[in-house]
Amino acid sequence: MPSCLTLKKSNCKNCYKCIRHCPVKSIRFSANQAHIIENECILCGQCFVVCPQNAKEIVDETEKVKVLLQSGDPVYVSLAPSFIANYDGVGISAMREALKKLGFADVEETALGATMVKNEYDRMLKEEDRDIVISSCCHSVNLLIQKYFPKELQYLADVVSPMQAHCMEIKERIPNAKCVFIGPCVSKKDEAEHYKGIVDAVLTFEELTNWLKAEHIELQANHEKEERSKARLFPTTGGILKTMAQDSPGYTYVAIDGVESCIKALKDIEDGKIHRCFIEMSACVGSCIGGPVIEKNHNSPVKDYVEVVAFAGSKDFDIEQPEPAKMRKRFEFINKQTVMPTETEITEILHQMGKYKESQELNCGSCGYNTCREKAIAIFQGKAEPSMCLPFLKDKAESFSDTIVKNTPNGLIVLNEKLEVQQINSAARKILNIRSASDVLGDQVIRILDPSVFMTVLTTGRGIYDKREYLAEYGRYVEQTVVYDRESRLLICIMRDVTDEETEREKKESISRQTVEVADKVVEKQMRIVQEIASLLGETAAETKIALSKLKESIKDE
Repeated sequence: MPSCLTLKKSNCKNCYKCIRHCPVKSIRFSANQAHIIENECILCGQCFVVCPQNAKEIVDETEKVKVLLQSGDPVYVSLAPSFIANYDGVGISAMREALKKLGFADVEETALGATMVKNEYDRMLKEEDRDIVISSCCHSVNLLIQKYFPKELQYLADVVSPMQAHCMEIKERIPNAKCVFIGPCVSKKDEAEHYKGIVDAVLTFEELTNWLKAEHIELQANHEKEERSKARLFPTTGGILKTMAQDSPGYTYVAIDGVESCIKALKDIEDGKIHRCFIEMSACVGSCIGGPVIEKNHNSPVKDYVEVVAFAGSKDFDIEQPEPAKMRKRFEFINKQTVMPTETEITEILHQMGKYKESQELNCGSCGYNTCREKAIAIFQGKAEPSMCLPFLKDKAESFSDTIVKNTPNGLIVLNEKLEVQQINSAARKILNIRSASDVLGDQVIRILDPSVFMTVLTTGRGIYDKREYLAEYGRYVEQTVVYDRESRLLICIMRDVTDEETEREKKESISRQTVEVADKVVEKQMRIVQEIASLLGETAAETKIALSKLKESIKDE
């Protein structure tokens, strides 16, 4: 991951918005989390701007700057000219006053460095035989060419950026000085880190605002007359061109903003369609005043442009132009180390996403990639997953759901809040003697079932579970479960046909009753027999007793 961008994983909600807006698709998804691919990222900051969960964070260098301030060396600020768009009505004097309260030795405008850079561009076009020259002020554009258009590196102006030119001049003028750039750009942090020894730290406008608030320092709006310079137009689209002489014979001067437009222009150059041209390229739409860290509540393109133009002037700053050799900057090719799949491998991956013919490649862009083939290549490169395809997931879920609904032995009926039948499966149709689903879809449930149970569940919001009902009209017993899904606002009825179980239970109860009746009769009969036997035994015993008594008496008499 680039050192100046971090990701709060807990906030990444698997929405793919960042990949949809990433112009070079340098985001990898793994375990439903977004990961920025360092060697492919051009640090345009679009993922930071569009993330709805604020999951992308720019590494804050405020503490690093505080350490510089405590070092004892004088720390100077190179303030990007777009500050006038971010801080309404606040001029350079007010910014200088506030920043000095933070401990900075002084504040100067990066527009001073911009003047040096545009002078070098003019000299280059007049004195050097170059076919195409692309401005190198925007570090994101530089990275785009270094990583994705290496053949066009020869056209990238080998000139330092205004930030670097200004900081180099400050350090040459003031011994032991440290330089901090403050602006609206993410990529400047990377530029400062990569080209060491020129810029010591980079703050965004947002970081500066937070720091000022923490120190209870308020910026004062002022309208005093200040030195004007057309170099202050640099942060606007065409701003570089407006500062240049534009008088080199045979050259066309063009300004392009937005990475997509830059990519198209670079492809035209690659195809040999452009010659004898100076191209001002800015990664951000609207150039720097549309930068990713122009604070969101200040990003208003027309108003910001008007503010910058009003703050600019028609003359150049009075500066001492460095020698061309001191303005040189070397750009090297950055290898992305990506491997491209074969056509067979792309086809196999498309099959994994359920795309077996061209008509199934919808190219809907919901996954973030422009076409299904681009997505397949990303899967091969380990940057994406098949599950990111929304139509594929939808079809898969519907297919899986339909399989369950069709094959479950339970009857399923789905109703909307108007108690209209939205779905009914074959098991339910069998229970209710319905020939075809179309016979009842869209109709009120009262046509086929007593609606009272559904009305109760809809009113109370509490489900009814495993309630045994006899459907007299259909001669069936069912165990009925009715639940209300608040998210989908649907009533779901699950019916289990228990007619056979009920019939079997009734048979068992009948057999049990008959058995009890037979047992009762047997017991009654046995008791009667016992009573009769007892009666007979009683009579016999009495007669025997009488006979024995008489015999005893007769023996006594003798």
